[in-house]
Amino acid sequence: MFTGIVTDTGTVRAVQGDGDTRVEIATSFDSATIEIGDSISCSGACLTVIDKDRGWFAASVSAETLSKTVLGTWAEGTPVNLERPLRIGDELGGHIVSGHVDGVAHLIETHPEGDSLRHVFEAPEALAHFIAPKGSLALDGVSLTVNEVTGARFGVNIIPHTRAVTTLGGLAPGDPVNLEIDMLARYVARLLEKE
Repeated sequence: MFTGIVTDTGTVRAVQGDGDTRVEIATSFDSATIEIGDSISCSGACLTVIDKDRGWFAASVSAETLSKTVLGTWAEGTPVNLERPLRIGDELGGHIVSGHVDGVAHLIETHPEGDSLRHVFEAPEALAHFIAPKGSLALDGVSLTVNEVTGARFGVNIIPHTRAVTTLGGLAPGDPVNLEIDMLARYVARLLEKE
């Protein structure tokens, strides 16, 4: 489990595609504190550490993950939002994020709004009904509050701090992002289906 509060922006240093895809990510995390088998949120996708050395770790990415996320587009130099898992007693600054990406949203438009950026995204139709104004979601692993929803489109504000410490400030219209809907919304919708 994660909170959607990014603690490092890493960079893809290598991608190797034999069987499952091996991705190596450069990070400022202290490698001495990373164990083989640890989970790390990588732009919203929970990946398992399979190798590490000073300043980097590697994860194996399945074909399923590649088909449901933006990870299949990663190449050397791609920036990656990173978050270590939540520990009992940690502050929950964002919202509960599982690291299980539900689909890919695309940035439709962006414009300044005060010191922030207003990003408008389009979600896959199958996920749109899970997104509500003032609800939470995660985009590329970043916990955000939804400002407005119109059909499958929704807007979020990217404050200056978020622009500086995540990859969201560098997005351009057309760019894809990993979308994880709010866990509570998913379970409420499932319960309503059974009635």
